[in-house]
Amino acid sequence: MTTPPVQLRPITDSEYPSWSDHAAEVFAAGIGPVRGLTADEALKFAREETNRLLPQGPATENQLIWIALVGDEPVGNLWISTGSRVPFIYAIEVDSNHRGKGYGRAIMLAAEDECRRLGHKQLDLNVFGDNTTAIGLYDSLGYAVISQQMRKEL
Repeated sequence: MTTPPVQLRPITDSEYPSWSDHAAEVFAAGIGPVRGLTADEALKFAREETNRLLPQGPATENQLIWIALVGDEPVGNLWISTGSRVPFIYAIEVDSNHRGKGYGRAIMLAAEDECRRLGHKQLDLNVFGDNTTAIGLYDSLGYAVISQQMRKEL
């Protein structure tokens, strides 16, 4: 399958509030079950964490938030922090109506290109263990597990 080309453009101030709300909801859905939080607790935690990491929204230093486009059509988004030696992907998402078309791979490749352009040699991310689709994508792109947290229900 040929990876479709995507362009990354910075999120606009007007797009940021809805993106931030949605990013917190997605993070809450993943972190809630892992931490044993109720849906409300998880959403509160996710919003607090997003606000802590992005105190000035899209203008926060060392935070890159992009909309991924094919032509003029948004197909997803990406958030990378470049504040440490190794940049960290906090969020990557392909819009639900565009999934299964190779855009996740294209966004990741564009992210890698951007990080290389900025002089970085590595890129880190975290993925929840039940997200087998994302794990498969990251494996296919050459990402390696560098840390693994495990749990057993008793």
